[in-house]
Amino acid sequence: MQSIKSVYKIGQGPSSSHTVGPYRAARLFSERYPDADAYRVTLYGSLAFTGEGHGTKKAVCSGLPGAEVVFDREAVDLPHPNTMLFTALRDGVPAAQKRIFSIGGGSIRIEGEAFDEEQEVYPQKNFTEILDACRARDITLVQFIREAEGESLWEYLKTVWQAMRDSVKRGLQADGILPGALHLTRKAKLLYEKRCYNESADVTMNRLIAAYAYAVSEENADEHLVVTAPTCGSCGVLPAVLYYMQEDRGFPEEEIIDALAAAGLIGNVIRTNASISGAECGCQAEIGSACSMTAGGLAALFGLNIAQIEYAAEIAMEHHLGLTCDPVCGLVQIPCIERNAVASMRAVSAVNLSRFLYTTRKISFDEVVATMYRTGKDMDEKYRETSHGGLAELYSTKSDHRRSL
Repeated sequence: MQSIKSVYKIGQGPSSSHTVGPYRAARLFSERYPDADAYRVTLYGSLAFTGEGHGTKKAVCSGLPGAEVVFDREAVDLPHPNTMLFTALRDGVPAAQKRIFSIGGGSIRIEGEAFDEEQEVYPQKNFTEILDACRARDITLVQFIREAEGESLWEYLKTVWQAMRDSVKRGLQADGILPGALHLTRKAKLLYEKRCYNESADVTMNRLIAAYAYAVSEENADEHLVVTAPTCGSCGVLPAVLYYMQEDRGFPEEEIIDALAAAGLIGNVIRTNASISGAECGCQAEIGSACSMTAGGLAALFGLNIAQIEYAAEIAMEHHLGLTCDPVCGLVQIPCIERNAVASMRAVSAVNLSRFLYTTRKISFDEVVATMYRTGKDMDEKYRETSHGGLAELYSTKSDHRRSL
């Protein structure tokens, strides 16, 4: 497996697959063919269907200024749902072409090349092998990660955590309307400030965690700077819970960074053995993975053993199986923002269950990850980030009166 650094990327919202990945692909192509007279970029699959709402053209043109961007919604039998064809032109004639795939979380793959953005760090391929390695040496999961990656990872995670904290703070202070046809009002500030009369401690915790998740997700929807965790569409879950634990529960920053490392390893296992792309496996691959990462990271923060960490991550993923990716109007807003809040609270519940029931479990984390991947591959294409099914389809048939209720 690659470094955990590959899971956390700092970039512009609203979509790691549709903005961060295409931007990085455009920059790479520009660097390879700087002498071209012009560039043409053809987007296929999910990028073509929801790229306008996700800001893909803007992202591509940021990396390739002046490029012609074509949305091809007719092509079928694509090698990946997020396929891009980059063409360098000289005197109006194609001089070079490359197909590049945006594979999720801002990562890219180039067709026909052994292109690898990150070096292999872990010889282990799944969580079972990691569990065996930790038990054989009687070390914790965080110790295992530190030995594999070294202090450079912890320095990187400090930068990541600062970016996450900044996105929470900005989102809590902002108000107004998010861009796009939905004209969605920001809600994080309201959730944060509106305390219910005689509010219990549990209600306060859930309200604050939800507010933090809304804050980051709304920053993402507004195309501001966020951290993939593991994607932009699911970027609010992990920072929401860890921000609450630091700001409202008093956990020190060094322990938060350790939790980020543990969460990152969970995400790494998922992206290695399944997918974190909504276009490939539905929202279970994004929100489900984020919830799983958060549950594993929180369990590590609480000092639970590695079996409890695994069980927390497994519970969180298992109960997102089959979750579709059906963004209304092709925007990362409905149901995406609300799902971040719900998943953040569900991650806390998963940890609470794992604390007491881990000795009774029957399903391994690796099994549920494999199940998620198979489920995603079996899922109808219209439920994989094309806005052709589910909420995205039904919303367009409602009257304006119904929408306002």
